[in-house]
Amino acid sequence: MKRMLAAMLLLAAHVAIAADGRPAILRDVGFDQRVGESVPLDLPFRDESGRTVRLRDYFGTKPVLLVPAYYECPMLCTLVLNGVVSALRALPFDVGKQFTVVTFSFNPHESSQLATEKKKTYLEAYRRPGAAAGWHFLTGDEESIARLTRAIGFRYAWDSGQQQYAHASGIVVLTPKGKVARYFYGVDYAPRDLRLALVEAAEERIGSVVDQLLLFCFHYDPATGRYSRLALGAVRVGGGLTLLALVTGVGVLIRRDRTRRTDVREAHS
Repeated sequence: MKRMLAAMLLLAAHVAIAADGRPAILRDVGFDQRVGESVPLDLPFRDESGRTVRLRDYFGTKPVLLVPAYYECPMLCTLVLNGVVSALRALPFDVGKQFTVVTFSFNPHESSQLATEKKKTYLEAYRRPGAAAGWHFLTGDEESIARLTRAIGFRYAWDSGQQQYAHASGIVVLTPKGKVARYFYGVDYAPRDLRLALVEAAEERIGSVVDQLLLFCFHYDPATGRYSRLALGAVRVGGGLTLLALVTGVGVLIRRDRTRRTDVREAHS
């Protein structure tokens, strides 16, 4: 067991070292938790039809699932949206009835046409009637995007050489009054946890800070001098190894405890 714990500590140390050794563009990229804070509901955006709206148009009576994702992202944002629609399809709640989904692009140069295309894609994947009125895809200017991303702790950076954003992945549950209630990181979201978060947020209850396992859209390969998409897989494998180590450790403890109890019963029989 000591060797198992030592291996787990070494793995954790390796992950920490890897994080510290990130390329410069990723050092200011992250997804900080602003649990309990309010987002500015007066911010103007454009919906998928090009109509000017304000965030408050989507708040007031239902909790809101907020999804930061730019529409021309070559990798991670698509995985985030795929993870969202997968989780939503498993929920007993319906988008537009018990809660609202607001996806917003953090690229100020993207158009309402792109938002329309994304909405069509994910409504077809969701396959529930009435969802069009409850799932919104927004675009906005730099000021609105900056204020909203700052309010939810979403930090990202533009890489002019790669012509894409470096960013982390995750979604945020907000209360009907616009307070940050809960974060979900990564690209897979457990439906049971998401359902509970929505129920609590509907009652204006604020969740607790959660552990972070950030997936980044960028990874720097010193061998080629370029960013590689393979990093996402590597990070996911690293997270899987960490989880495997924890599960294995717990399994070993349970088996040893059962063996010890069996020995004690046999000794007294």
